[in-house]
Amino acid sequence: MKYRNTHKFFKSITGTSAVEFAIVAPLFIFLTLGMIAYGIYFGAAHSVQQIAADAARTAIAGLNETERQTLAQNFIDTNGGGYVFIEADKLEVEVADNPNDAQQFVVSVEYDAGNLPIWRFLERLPLPGKTISRSSTIRIGGI
Repeated sequence: MKYRNTHKFFKSITGTSAVEFAIVAPLFIFLTLGMIAYGIYFGAAHSVQQIAADAARTAIAGLNETERQTLAQNFIDTNGGGYVFIEADKLEVEVADNPNDAQQFVVSVEYDAGNLPIWRFLERLPLPGKTISRSSTIRIGGI
């Protein structure tokens, strides 16, 4: 009699969905959270690149390096918070003439991404650095 009940237990399929879910769900959730975390980071990195390009286009009106620096900084102070995943007060901008080509200047932007939710979101993921650095080179005179 005992043998028959044990045999029925091993042949039963009523709980297989729950067991499969228990095995697959943690992996699925981990992968989904990883995609979200990297998506947030890539969104912020893209925004920093766009800020560098926009600041460079704004700085082109400057007649010298100091004036271009002022124009780029004013642009970031005014518009930096309007980009996805970016806090304007964590942006740093530097404008410098290109040492290799006197007809170009470079706008470099650094963003402290330490406040992005991905570092609190899933600490065990291998994540990129907390500082995002991007630059944009533009010809003086815009030609």
